[in-house]
Amino acid sequence: MNYCKVILKPKKEESLLRFHPWVFSGAIQSIQGKPAEGDIVEIFGSNNQFLALGHYQIGSIAVRILSFKQIPIDIHFWVERIEVAYSIRKSLGLAGTDYNNTYRLIHGEGDNLPGLVIDVYAHTAVVQAHSVGMHHARSIIVEALKKVMGESLRNVYYKSESTLPFKANLGTEDGYLYGGEIEEIAVENGLKFYVDWLKGQKTGFFVDQRENRTLLQQYAKDRSVLNMFCYTGGFSFYAMRGGAKVVHSVDSSARAIALTNKNVEANFPNDPRHEAYAEDAFKYLEKMGSNYDLIILDPPAFAKHKDVLRNALQGYRKLNAIALEKIKPGGIIFTFSCSQVVSKENFRLAVFSAAAQSGRNVRILHQLTQPADHPINIYHPEGEYLKGLVLHVE
Repeated sequence: MNYCKVILKPKKEESLLRFHPWVFSGAIQSIQGKPAEGDIVEIFGSNNQFLALGHYQIGSIAVRILSFKQIPIDIHFWVERIEVAYSIRKSLGLAGTDYNNTYRLIHGEGDNLPGLVIDVYAHTAVVQAHSVGMHHARSIIVEALKKVMGESLRNVYYKSESTLPFKANLGTEDGYLYGGEIEEIAVENGLKFYVDWLKGQKTGFFVDQRENRTLLQQYAKDRSVLNMFCYTGGFSFYAMRGGAKVVHSVDSSARAIALTNKNVEANFPNDPRHEAYAEDAFKYLEKMGSNYDLIILDPPAFAKHKDVLRNALQGYRKLNAIALEKIKPGGIIFTFSCSQVVSKENFRLAVFSAAAQSGRNVRILHQLTQPADHPINIYHPEGEYLKGLVLHVE
């Protein structure tokens, strides 16, 4: 197939020779042809050496790489990529079990498909495109999913309205690309939860905290638990299964609180240990007493780009400082950042500053990250976005 050619400036091919999956606009010398946003282009070095194929886009990231080989990007390409990812999830014990039917099937660069996220809930795949190229490929992606997953796939829901570049003006609408059955309940580690992919955040549930929720369960016995920014209440019902004495869930969204209560009720009907509050997190923390000895701080991303990094770090410091000040002696704090632009070092420094401000003895018991179904491409360290610390506070 004849693709438009992107020619790089001298010495700008080095990152591609190291298999980094992005080409920045500043590295481009010239473009032969007039590619539309989302078109597949071929990339060549200044010496006319073929380097890669990828989706062209307008912005600082000009091309997201699909392959470093000169191969056709056809149904066989998509089937092969999805098949590899699916076999990894099966080997992890995440796909095809009664105990767990919730996992991330495709994690962008981590699965060599930049700009594409697919989460699976029972028999439904929720597809999210973060690039125009992936948006244009959505039909062939559905065909590849059907070939790889067979009868276990009954529905494909497309949820990209909020993730595609606004300036692309695609006029996209979320909706079913295959099937249409509304499956409400999924299972994670034997616990049931309602998924709201129609109106919920991301793809409907934060599957990246699965292993960290399991770890929290181990610490919950006989503790009074506060789950801040609870969203769907995942940490709350794991804490209840772990034998928590009391669990309070807090989120500023009344919709999130309703979903949390629904999820708790699905697993622990009429259990008086749980209460949920629709309140601003900082206000709740400020007014609460020293009632808790296990606190979860899992806020939404405070920084989505580097321009607001400083403000974000101040937000993390302030949030952790209040929790460190108020938690009971011997208490445990699970604290997280899901901001890609906040490095592990930056996050740890913000928490360190909060600990120093509290004047209390604080130990790091665990350093947490994203699970294996959110793999990090070794050539793309930017893919490590979830950072967490488990702290013991005297």
